Amino acid sequence: MLERLGFTCHRLPFGEAGTPDVDNLYARIGRGRPHFCFAGHSDVVPVGDLSSWTIGPFSAELSDGYLFGRGAADMKGAIAAFTDAATRFLSKRGRDFGGSISLLITGDEEGPAVNGTVKMLKRLAERGETIDACVVGEPTSSKRFGDMMKIGRRGSMNVDMVVRGVQGHVGYPERLDNPIHRLSALIEALVREPIDQGSTHFQPTSLQFTTVDVGNKATNIAPGVVKARFNTRFNDLWTSKTLLAHLQQRIERANAKLGGNGTIEYSVEVSGESFYTPPGPLSDLVAGAVRDVAGIECELSTTGGTSDARFIRNYCPVLEFGLVGETMHKVDEKSAIEDLKTLSRVYETVLDRYFAV
Repeated sequence: MLERLGFTCHRLPFGEAGTPDVDNLYARIGRGRPHFCFAGHSDVVPVGDLSSWTIGPFSAELSDGYLFGRGAADMKGAIAAFTDAATRFLSKRGRDFGGSISLLITGDEEGPAVNGTVKMLKRLAERGETIDACVVGEPTSSKRFGDMMKIGRRGSMNVDMVVRGVQGHVGYPERLDNPIHRLSALIEALVREPIDQGSTHFQPTSLQFTTVDVGNKATNIAPGVVKARFNTRFNDLWTSKTLLAHLQQRIERANAKLGGNGTIEYSVEVSGESFYTPPGPLSDLVAGAVRDVAGIECELSTTGGTSDARFIRNYCPVLEFGLVGETMHKVDEKSAIEDLKTLSRVYETVLDRYFAV
C-alpha cells in the first residue's frame, strides 16, 4: 500500500544471539527536510486464555461500533490511521510537498526490543538520514479519545536480589540465619519511605516487588537462600545508576543493622532511562490538531509504561499520541471505529500544518 503511494520501502531484518529474529519496515517518501516520522509497532502481546475471548483475537471483527482484535488499540490501529492520513495528505499535496514523511514500523516492541527500533535508527543514522520530529502511535488516550498525549516516560529498572543466610533446623534458631526474615527487613527498608516526591513533569518514583522465591518444600528447614525481584519506574530526578546506588545504600544499611552472616547479590536490567520532550513546537502542533479535530484539550503526561520513544528521543523530538488504551493487553481488545477515523484526521492535520504551504 505504501509503495502505491510513492513510498520507498526497506525491509530491515535484524537478529542477535539469544533473541528472536525480527523483520522491520522503514518507508519514506521525499528526500529533503524537514523530515516527519510516524513510528510504531506491529507486534502484539499474547492473547492469553483464548476461551475468554468472545471473538477470534485476530479476526478484526467490526461490532457495535468497535474494531475488535489483538492490536486494535496497541497499536495496529494507529499504523492504519497514519497510513490513511498519509494517503489523504499526498492526494492533496502530491509528492512535492516540501520535505519527507517516513514510517518506522518495528516488530520488536512488546518483546526484547533489541532487534527493532534501536537497530533501525542506527542503520538510518549510518546512511545519513536525519529525522526532525516523530510521533509514536501508542494508545495514549486514557478515558476518551484525545484526552492525553505522552511527552516522556519514566525509566524502568528490574533488580534481582539473592539474599544468603545460613540454612538450619527450625527447632534450633540459634544455629541458623533465616534469609526470609532478613529479606522482609530489606523490603521494609525499600518501601517504608517514598523514594522522591516527583518532579515538574513526572510522578513520584515507584518501587514494586514482583516476586519472592524460596523453593523450600520442607517444613522443618529454614532455607539458606531466598531470591526476590523488584521493579522501579523512576522519574527524571534519577538515572538508573544514581537510583541503584541510592537503593543499595538503603538495603546495605538495613542489612548491617541485622548483623549475622547474611549477604546480598544483585543483578540489574535497565529497559530504559527516564526522558521527556519539553513542551514546545511538537506538543503544540499535536495538541492543536487534537483540539481542532476532536474538540478536546490534550493533557501532557509521562505516566504509564515505556515505549520505543525512549530510543527515538536520542535522535529527535518525539511524543506519543494515539487511541484509547483502556483495553490494550486485555481480552477482547478493541477501538471505537469513530476514534480510528478521528485519529487519522488528527494525523492528517499534523502533516498539513507541519508542511504548511
